[in-house]
Amino acid sequence: MRNGVIPASTPERGAEAAFAAGLLDPTVAAPADVMRRPADPAARRYDVYRNNVTVSLIDALAAIYPAVRRLTGDDFFRAMARSHVRATPPTSPLLFDYGRAFPDYVERYPHAQSLPWLADVARIERAWLDAYHAADAPVVAPDGLAAIPHDRLADVVFVRHPAAYMLRSRYPAGSIFARNRQEGPAQPLVSAAAEDTLVTRPELAVDVRVLPAGGAEFVGALMCGQTLAAAANAAFAAAAAFDLPANLAGMLAAGAFTALRLPESP
Repeated sequence: MRNGVIPASTPERGAEAAFAAGLLDPTVAAPADVMRRPADPAARRYDVYRNNVTVSLIDALAAIYPAVRRLTGDDFFRAMARSHVRATPPTSPLLFDYGRAFPDYVERYPHAQSLPWLADVARIERAWLDAYHAADAPVVAPDGLAAIPHDRLADVVFVRHPAAYMLRSRYPAGSIFARNRQEGPAQPLVSAAAEDTLVTRPELAVDVRVLPAGGAEFVGALMCGQTLAAAANAAFAAAAAFDLPANLAGMLAAGAFTALRLPESP
């Protein structure tokens, strides 16, 4: 070991790998070299540590996905989370960064197939956390477009805010999220229609809003760097009644973009 770094293929590295191998797999026996005192069997101590690791990861998932936990119930959620933990070990020491693959796992989880919208609710929750931890950045003011020459408005390009995410769903995932994010009685859904959701954090609080028809095509195109004209065309193609001024105002009020740019004139 040099400067605290253990090179590959050393006895220390091998011991670490053997110790870590069974932390998320209860079928793996405790490594023999963890024994320290004859009166304190290694297997028992290792099982306690293994259980603590698993429980901490399940608790992290419960904190990241409270709406999913509320929708499924605590017992169901913890069983599903335990299955995910064993299949997907963490790759980062930061617990809030764990569970990015959880929504996809929920979508495949056999016992959650009767809740087809659950994975999309989980995706909104993940976007909520990512927005919360995203870098701060200024937002385009509601009157920001007023500074753009009228004859260049069609060419303007919007720069996505680091905390802005757009998610599409075949289910009313945004409404389900909103009704189950907080404790207390939830209001029943009045529609089973597909919903698209915009997640932003223009200041301190994360904002989650359901987009109107054509809104996802509009915001999605702008987030991909397309011009205002191209984004508007995509929105009108998806929804003939798309209200461009209202959607522009709502998008700017949500703080979805941090700057406006114009390509250089030829």
